[in-house]
Amino acid sequence: MKRLLIAFLSAFLLWGMLLNPHKIQAAERYPVKPITCIVPVEAGADGDIAFRPLGEKASTILGKPVVIVNKPGAGQTIGYLETHSAKPDGYTICWTSSTIVTSKLLGIIRYDHRDFTPLCRLYTAYPVIIASTKTQRPFKTIQEVILFAKSHPGEISLATTATGGPLWIATHVFQQATGLNFNIIPQEGSAGFVITQVVGGHTDLGVTFFPTAKPQVEAGNIRVLAVIGDERFSDKYDYIPTLKEIGYPVSYPSFATMLGPPNMPKPITEKLVQTFELAIKDPAVQKFWLSRYYFPSFLPPDQLMKFCDQQKEVYRAVLDKAKLLKEK
Repeated sequence: MKRLLIAFLSAFLLWGMLLNPHKIQAAERYPVKPITCIVPVEAGADGDIAFRPLGEKASTILGKPVVIVNKPGAGQTIGYLETHSAKPDGYTICWTSSTIVTSKLLGIIRYDHRDFTPLCRLYTAYPVIIASTKTQRPFKTIQEVILFAKSHPGEISLATTATGGPLWIATHVFQQATGLNFNIIPQEGSAGFVITQVVGGHTDLGVTFFPTAKPQVEAGNIRVLAVIGDERFSDKYDYIPTLKEIGYPVSYPSFATMLGPPNMPKPITEKLVQTFELAIKDPAVQKFWLSRYYFPSFLPPDQLMKFCDQQKEVYRAVLDKAKLLKEK
């Protein structure tokens, strides 16, 4: 009986291989043409800048170009929808941020990370709270902000990115952790739009990523008041405190991943995972990311899914409290 079962299974596998020889050969030869990587933010945005050296290294490893196609709009969901509907042959992949998790919770699209082929996590980054030097309230420390906000609820204006995006979530994590009430003003764009509002004195504060803020910090147009993370930066900006240090145990790891359309062949998926793991470990890529305060943090597909599941529960709680949760 056991021998009969083994023989049957062997015949079944052979039959499947004979029916799908082209798929097997395609996976073995992959890639034979350029790979499109959809980056769902505008050219020059943080995610676009961070992916470019990684894409170049991946191109070298694969022997074929990894071509960036920017698809901004609708909180990055335009790019996600195009990726989801792409042919699952490994020639369309996508850079994603935490919006791949939050968009479904917000009811914007009906997909999240579980509806794609997972490849890997790339890096994590921690947002910072910045202050304008040009408003009537040019705050110099986070303690000043908290003291003023306690006695003037809703009066401090704070720019962040689109509703449900990583910086929007970080802003609400900050607000909920401190028990304060800010006048939160989402921007229809990337972190650069937040900088524009704060530098121009249109808002008192902003929540953004440090690489985007750094040129204006050095120009004296804004101040960085706090890091929404686990530890201070380790360079000349180590004077910036974390929220944890001033008594608010909150940390928000924004992250980036690589995903593909659903049902990508396993051999192609594995080749892409191996490629990005090698590219992430490349000294030049790591040096570039660390210079921009992105922390390399590769996770393979199974661990990536678990991480996203955990983050989903954090986001769910924030969105539920903000009365924006659509997926129960």
